Amino acid sequence: MSKAILDPMNAAMDKAILSLKGDLAKLRTGRASTALLEPCHVDYYGSSVPINQVANVTTPDARTIQVTPWEQGTIAAIEKSILAANIGLTPQNDGKVIRISLPPMTEERRKDLVKGIKKMGEDTKVAIRNQRRDANEAVKKDKSLPEDESKKVMDQIQKKTDEKVAEVDKVIATKEKEILTV
Repeated sequence: MSKAILDPMNAAMDKAILSLKGDLAKLRTGRASTALLEPCHVDYYGSSVPINQVANVTTPDARTIQVTPWEQGTIAAIEKSILAANIGLTPQNDGKVIRISLPPMTEERRKDLVKGIKKMGEDTKVAIRNQRRDANEAVKKDKSLPEDESKKVMDQIQKKTDEKVAEVDKVIATKEKEILTV
């Protein structure tokens, strides 16, 4: 019975952490990342497709993202989609490739980003604690479990929650260090 409670809780907690990591990858930290262009969708032969399906997206150095389209005719559509995504990046088109230079971030902007990251971490911790609460309620509702067994399951739930919260703290600390590094 405890497995029926613990497995879905574990999966939901992992999903919350995965979502946090995905959101953090999309943040502009002053270092070039291909994840910055994930919100960009290109109109390609009548359908909207992600930019990485019509072009090769690379980071030749720490401050540049390079987009090399597979078909030269799509270069204007790619450039248009980057501007339309409203992600604060300005593409430069040389006819064959699109280059996006990331400006260095100010100290104030870095501190604002860190505040935002910490809030994202807290939101993820709240989601994890909500999963703990739901699992604990499921244990309390299950009258077939003996009292000592339900106590053990609740201890396992708390232990797993503590592990996941520590993992969130580690992810946030890593991203914070990356942002504050000039």
